Amino acid sequence: MERAKPTPIAATRRYRTTALVIGLTAAALITGCDSVSGIPVDGPVPADTTTPTTAAPTATEAIAPGEPAPTDANPTMEPLPADAPEVGAVPGDTDAVTAVRRWAADLRTDSIAELQDKCWTIPPRTIADMYADPESILTALSLPATATADTVSWRTRTTTVTVDRESIASGYACGRVFAAGVEPGYDDADARHAVRRYLARATGKPLDAADTEPDHPLTCKASPATWDPEGTGNPTAAPLASDSGKVGNVTSFTAEELRSEQIRGDYLAVHVPVTTSPGGTRNRTFTVVATADGYCIGDVTI
Repeated sequence: MERAKPTPIAATRRYRTTALVIGLTAAALITGCDSVSGIPVDGPVPADTTTPTTAAPTATEAIAPGEPAPTDANPTMEPLPADAPEVGAVPGDTDAVTAVRRWAADLRTDSIAELQDKCWTIPPRTIADMYADPESILTALSLPATATADTVSWRTRTTTVTVDRESIASGYACGRVFAAGVEPGYDDADARHAVRRYLARATGKPLDAADTEPDHPLTCKASPATWDPEGTGNPTAAPLASDSGKVGNVTSFTAEELRSEQIRGDYLAVHVPVTTSPGGTRNRTFTVVATADGYCIGDVTI
């Protein structure tokens, strides 16, 4: 599903969390917190599960990792519907048009729950907020696109739709939707979702069988050495890149209790209780940083 190749962390400045808006209205943002606990909740998560997708398995179900996401070169990808909405041309990239048309066809016919399942790299609640007005999205997509090395965008006077290159490469490209004038990017819900996906993989229950580190990297690269959450001015390689076992042997985690806080700049800390074997249940803190392609995880501490 929702998919793309990482880009250098140097592009971070264009994706500062303080400039982002998840939904098209302020009211949509208010719904991001649990009114009982005050803990951010990014999607409809059943109380007895550890992974937060609409079609999530229970804690006792295991999802076996599957094959990589199908592409146009893979015959398992469903053919493009003949009546798929037209998408404006992308300079020099016809594959981008095809990948976005597949999503646009589902946007026109599928329920929000179905779209949450297909666009699993985006937080479920973000999907509900961003895809609330399909017609405005389809109108934007009908216009010619503009492209950069990282994203492709379609714009009207009221709506901006962006798709990242990783999603395009997967053959099925879910878009992100922003009000005109808002700089497209990522926010703390995306940071929590990156950690959720990381832990879901660790417990053997990925949100999608295609969600593997080689195809959808969540760990920050060791090179170039740009890791500096404390602002020392002497960046190093992200610790988790060279020690993937720091998180321990995770057997379960509580998705509803993920919470995040800003450290400095584009760095956030995401806290979550996890159960390891052996070791019992204890809190883990994941340090993440925004990049041009979303959040990557650079370190984990107890």
